[in-house]
Amino acid sequence: MKVYWKIAFAYIGIIIGAGLSSGQDLLQYFLSFGKEGLIGVVLLGLLNIIFGWIMVTLGCYYRADNHEQVFSQITHPVITRILDIVLVVGNFVMGFVMIAGAGSNLRQQFSISPWIGSLLCSALVILVAFLDFDKITGVLGIFTPIMIAMILLLTAYTFIGKSYDFTMLEQAARTIKPAMGNVWISVINYYALCAMTGVSMAFILGGSMVRIGNAEKGGFLGGLLIGIIVLAASFSLFANINLVKNSDMPMLAIVNQIHPALALVYALTIFALIFNTAFSLYYSIARRFSAGDKRKMRMLMVAITVAGFICSFGGFKQLISFMYPILGYMGMLLLAVLLIGWLKEHQNIIFEKFARRKMLRISIKKQHPEMKVTKKDRELYDELSEISPADTADLKTDISKMAKKIVANVDDSKAFVKKELPVDDDKLHESLDKKK
Repeated sequence: MKVYWKIAFAYIGIIIGAGLSSGQDLLQYFLSFGKEGLIGVVLLGLLNIIFGWIMVTLGCYYRADNHEQVFSQITHPVITRILDIVLVVGNFVMGFVMIAGAGSNLRQQFSISPWIGSLLCSALVILVAFLDFDKITGVLGIFTPIMIAMILLLTAYTFIGKSYDFTMLEQAARTIKPAMGNVWISVINYYALCAMTGVSMAFILGGSMVRIGNAEKGGFLGGLLIGIIVLAASFSLFANINLVKNSDMPMLAIVNQIHPALALVYALTIFALIFNTAFSLYYSIARRFSAGDKRKMRMLMVAITVAGFICSFGGFKQLISFMYPILGYMGMLLLAVLLIGWLKEHQNIIFEKFARRKMLRISIKKQHPEMKVTKKDRELYDELSEISPADTADLKTDISKMAKKIVANVDDSKAFVKKELPVDDDKLHESLDKKK
């Protein structure tokens, strides 16, 4: 449970960046259409659940180190090349939009020059790049629970004991210039943009896991919580539309009405989430071109972040209204590829889930002094690792490490295997025979 919640919180931290946590995206893409926009937000939540699950699962299935490793397996080489270019360019663009958002956030709350906030965010991105990956995952998810609690508190404050004239609110909302022509295009375009933001790092998060079941749960929970967050935030913004419609950081403007101390906490939380997204975008680019070389990856992080800081001077609100719709259209191809790829590999993913469970069961036997491993077990272990889409040596190493931890930390390994790692051996062998 700890593993998939950690992945869920990290995934939320990646997706909930400057636009969603500030409320600016929700205003331009959804609330500008009035009540119809709230229906669009519900559909946005459903897309987050579906594709959060798909992205993290595919990353785990292929044990991905970067997005190119997944796309090269699920689509045509030409489309892989197009998506690779789109994601690298898109991630860089969205990265410097996040950096600009960090400056805008601190300017609104603390009245300091925007470049100072942008510089601070850039410096933190570079510093965290020098941590190991497990610590990075922890950092990405650390502020997510705080942000969820803050938005739920804000929603409760907005609606408990209060009533609103929704006809007047809708009229006020429709004075906001929409990012897209209609709300239904907004839903697809904006979620495509979210997928562009999150897919590379979602693959990497999934790739850091061995058990596909945990990856599925992490992606599903992350998407579900994002859906809840954006729905709660949207209703709060809609109820306070006259207050927030001209604000760079609409959610922060509402929190300021509750209490200045709470606004301080929320401003710092937004800053942390902006940092999460900026870091994830730049980190995925650096991982793509470093070929597993940590030193090269860190040098690339420094260069990319400095370039992003320079580009961030275009202004946060202006960058969102101009760049996001363009990137959203580019992301629609990505969504199609992800959905087709997952449907194509669905049965293989199910097989691989149980194959890795079986490998882990055999590895626990190897590590446990009271369990015996048969010759058939060893042959099956090698056969399953060889046909896996993941790198054979890495998969064996990681399963062995996981087995050692289980044996060392679980009082009754046999009971654990029976409860947590169920496998239908007959079906597994039947599927294995079909693959030969």
